[in-house]
Amino acid sequence: MLNIAVIGLGWWGRIITDLARQSDKLRVVRVADVSPSGEAFAREREIPFSASFEQALADPNVKAVVLCTPHSQHTDQIVAAARAGKHVFCEKPLSMSRADVLRAIAAVEQAGVALAVGHEKRFEPPILEIMKLVKSGALGTPLQVEANFSQDKFLTLASDNWRLSGKEAPAGPMTATGIHLLDLSVGVFGEADTVHCSVKQLGSPLSNGDTLAALVTFKKGGHALISAILATPFAGRFAVYGSQGWAEVRDKTHPEAPEGWTLTRHLRGEHRATSVDLQPAPAVLHNLEAFADAAEGRAPYPVPRAEMIANVSALEAIFRSAKSGAIEKVES
Repeated sequence: MLNIAVIGLGWWGRIITDLARQSDKLRVVRVADVSPSGEAFAREREIPFSASFEQALADPNVKAVVLCTPHSQHTDQIVAAARAGKHVFCEKPLSMSRADVLRAIAAVEQAGVALAVGHEKRFEPPILEIMKLVKSGALGTPLQVEANFSQDKFLTLASDNWRLSGKEAPAGPMTATGIHLLDLSVGVFGEADTVHCSVKQLGSPLSNGDTLAALVTFKKGGHALISAILATPFAGRFAVYGSQGWAEVRDKTHPEAPEGWTLTRHLRGEHRATSVDLQPAPAVLHNLEAFADAAEGRAPYPVPRAEMIANVSALEAIFRSAKSGAIEKVES
């Protein structure tokens, strides 16, 4: 089993901690948080507690860290963990700029440690099926992605919560939900070429923006149309259109409490589209366990580092476009 420390005990860090404790591949040996409420959480679960990231890194029993911390802290924490010889699972986004993600990946490669990122949608059964259709050529040449991931969970957050700040979320919903769709689009098309993004505050008190629309083009061709909203009840959809057919997945409920998906596909020559309902699966846990497999040498982590870089590079361009209102080139 891989001994991990969960760093950051906010909403998501607590979910991660409880999920990891269900696994036979992970052992939570320490948690860390700067808030006293984190210590109470640790006490309830009888897990050793550290009041700082540095204290957790110093524990020789900790072999890996799971970062559930504010976005702007990720890169420096990845670098510090790698230098301490710890494997790293980092919640999304991995970094906030191309320069930072290159620095993070250089550190883990120099240290020879595993790196994973919290893009659990890649581990959902219907997404795996769509990616299989793409990679096999069954959909023909990929032409376009259309995707939406919207929710209203953030409406309950205090206005000074870091998830709503301009520093941590420069394009409103993008770092909350849109980043997952961008990651899947990179999985379909590869490196992005340009982005054009609009963020507006239309239906909530969320001053950093509650409604996002982005058009992303890719170097190998194709488009992604990404929608992310923080002022409407949950909706989740991911569709790939190709020259020989299309496939779409719709979430039945928010991934935090999954109730399964509906997968629909229509290939050329078929009379009509066909749909199948898929049962829920613990995609977040599967991602964490894939990280454990990589850290302990059982299997490579399935998200290539080149795609991690491509995703953050496109994300940085989306930040620029949301601010400028112009089409922005993605650095490469």
